[in-house]
Amino acid sequence: MKTVQGSPLALLPLLVFLVIFLGSGIYYSQQNIDFAFYQIKAPVAVLPAIIIAMMMGRETLNQKVETFLKGIGDMNIVMMCMVFLLAGAFASVTKAIGGVDATVNLGLHIIPQQLILPGIFVISAFIATAMGTSMGTIAAMAPIAVGFANTADVSLGLAVGAVIGGAMFGDNLSIISDTTIAATRTQGCEMRDKFKLNFLIATPAAVVTMVVLFVLGDTGSVPQPEEINFLLVLPYLAVLGLALAGVNVLVVLMSGIIIAGITGIYHSSDYTIETLSSNIFDGYSNMLEIMVLSMFIGGLSAIMKARGGLTFLVSLIQRFTERRGLQRRGGEAGISALVSIAGFFTANNTVAILISGSSAQEIATKNGIDGRRSASLLDIFSCVIQGLLPYGAQILLAGSVASMSPLELISNVHYCWLLGLSAIIAIIFGYPKSNAVAAKEPATC
Repeated sequence: MKTVQGSPLALLPLLVFLVIFLGSGIYYSQQNIDFAFYQIKAPVAVLPAIIIAMMMGRETLNQKVETFLKGIGDMNIVMMCMVFLLAGAFASVTKAIGGVDATVNLGLHIIPQQLILPGIFVISAFIATAMGTSMGTIAAMAPIAVGFANTADVSLGLAVGAVIGGAMFGDNLSIISDTTIAATRTQGCEMRDKFKLNFLIATPAAVVTMVVLFVLGDTGSVPQPEEINFLLVLPYLAVLGLALAGVNVLVVLMSGIIIAGITGIYHSSDYTIETLSSNIFDGYSNMLEIMVLSMFIGGLSAIMKARGGLTFLVSLIQRFTERRGLQRRGGEAGISALVSIAGFFTANNTVAILISGSSAQEIATKNGIDGRRSASLLDIFSCVIQGLLPYGAQILLAGSVASMSPLELISNVHYCWLLGLSAIIAIIFGYPKSNAVAAKEPATC
């Protein structure tokens, strides 16, 4: 088999993508435009990078296109796209039937008066874990957190920060989160195995976060929630149960959509088959951007890999680890640094994982790092960076709802700071212990 030589020039298309995406965000920030880093959509920003990739190299144009299309058709990319579509449909249907509101009300009924802020964090974490989206969780919970701050004696920054922290906890751990999907598919491990390992690293950070919120928060009174409708919570509980039981993720999501649809039709005479169909299609539409970007990044990565770009990055980190005799620790630090840097420039944790995934798998293989562990580190550090970026969608959305400066919010997202610290400690001490089995073949999730 022909050995691909490392070439830094092969990384130029990716650098072009980052410069366009980041540069446009900085420009629109200077113009005081809301969601500045999302004015130029990532799937559009990547097009010039693809064009440059096609212009570079000595292969014929047909060979370049073939390599690009093979990257798009990679099983991991196709699997991710399928899950994105079904996850979007599930989120859309459950929201339409009132499942989000019902789940929030259930949580509000069980919050002890002395644990308002930790309670907000727990509710947000549960919703995000069930929904698989931090943005949806923040959209649902941020107004409630603002209401707590206005009616009870709690800090607005701490309340909204607890929502963001809980949302990132769930986004990091959820079986149906796009970050989990991307991390496990690129590292070739089972979702439930990554969840177990990830949980052991994230839980200490979550526990300390709740202690911090309890200590910093003031005791207040919980607003009277609406009546609980347990029936509407059922789809979330069903998805969680099936996922944790190890059922194939496509079956889990399809089952969730069916259960949510039946629940909606049974619960309301106004919710019809036609409405369900429309909600499912809306969910598909919501996932169009990340699905198209996944395909383009898959194709671009295939070209860069064929030309030695990813080999160059891996060799740099490999030399770093060998020079210091760290191997496992250095490899894990390299994986964490790769996804963190990508996240910093793209302001999108899923995109950061997609960009870093192939390189991370090679680093893991060469350093004897378990695929479950590399997947966990990818997901953890992508969520840490995303939850602390002042120009990230999560911070911007929460700041808009709460009328707070994004920079002010960052200091109150205690969970993300603590999660990063917990992961660094895990790297240093090799916790939790796991078999050093590097992922080589994609696993069926």
